[in-house]
Amino acid sequence: MAGTVFFSVSMSLDGFIAPQSLDDLMGRQWVELQRWAFPLRFFRENLKLGEGGEEGRDNDLARETFERTGASVMGKRMFDAGERMWPEEAPFHTPVFVVTHQKRGPWERPGGTTFHFVNDGIEAALDQAREAAGDRDVRIAGGGATILQYLNAGLIDEFSIALAPVLFGSGVRLFEGVDAARVALEPIRAEPSPRVTHLTYAVRQR
Repeated sequence: MAGTVFFSVSMSLDGFIAPQSLDDLMGRQWVELQRWAFPLRFFRENLKLGEGGEEGRDNDLARETFERTGASVMGKRMFDAGERMWPEEAPFHTPVFVVTHQKRGPWERPGGTTFHFVNDGIEAALDQAREAAGDRDVRIAGGGATILQYLNAGLIDEFSIALAPVLFGSGVRLFEGVDAARVALEPIRAEPSPRVTHLTYAVRQR
C-alpha cells in the first residue's frame, strides 16, 4: 500500500491557490503564481517543451514531487480545467482518480496517464489511488475544495506549499473552511529560493 498521502501547491502570500473563475486560470495572476516553475528543466521535460531549463533546488523539488507520486486524486473542477489546458500527453504519467458525480469510463491518454472517474466519495477514490500507487505516495492534486475535504477528513499526512511573492486579493483560498480544531501541523522543512519559499508540514490530529 502507498506510504504518504500529500498535496503540493503554489500559494500566494495572501493564501490563494487559484483564481475563482476557471476562465482566469491562464490569466496574469495565475501565471505570476506559477512563474517559479516555468523555467525549470523538469517542467520543460514533463510538458515536452524542449531541452534546456534551469537546474537547482526548485527543479529538484519539482522532480522529487513527481517521482514520489504513484497515483493522484483530483476534483471535477480541476479536471474540467485541465481537460481544456493539458496537452494530449497529460503531465501525470500515472493513474488519476477524479472525484465526481459524473459517470464516465476511464479516459486513457498517451504517456501513461489514465483518468478514472469515482462516483462514491473521497475515501473510495483514495482507496483506489492507494492500490494503484503500490509502494509510492498518493498526491491529492486539487483543487482547493478537494484538498480541504481530505484535510478535514484526517486523510492528509503531509503537504508542501511553494509560497510565491504574489497577492491575489480574491480567489480560491487554500485553508478557507479548514477544521482548525482537528488539524495540527508540524514543520518539516522551510527552504527559500530566489523565486519562492518551499514550506513542508506533517499533519497531525489535535
